[in-house]
Amino acid sequence: MQTLALAADHGGFELKEIIKQFLQDAGAYQILDLGTNSADPVDYPAYGRKAAEAVAGGQAERGIIFCGTGIGISIAANKVKGIRAANCLTEFMAEMSRRHNDANILALGGRTVEPELAQKIVKVWLNTPFAGGRHERRVKQLDALD
Repeated sequence: MQTLALAADHGGFELKEIIKQFLQDAGAYQILDLGTNSADPVDYPAYGRKAAEAVAGGQAERGIIFCGTGIGISIAANKVKGIRAANCLTEFMAEMSRRHNDANILALGGRTVEPELAQKIVKVWLNTPFAGGRHERRVKQLDALD
């Protein structure tokens, strides 16, 4: 069973809870919930880092992170070596983040993506394999930037 690290700031807390339930209902994932656990204000860099370190350290195969827009928390996660976090607003972006970039963390905005669309994005992201081939060379170049 694949382990997914989930983390959010207050702006993404509600969407994190919806996606966590969606994943639990699917029954195919173990969830490592790294917080936050309420809508009380917290700083997104701390939660982006927690999820990124869990993925980079092998506690989780992949992660899904949330803030108001998905931007700040994805920037924070991408500071951790070995992380390729992609902020996705559409199913196509989610597919390409996996197929071409081998993204290991998905970022979503609690204020920019409706829950129904977020569930579709998550489903596509989790079910899209990395294409490899010419994209593998590019991903290695990204990883060399760490």
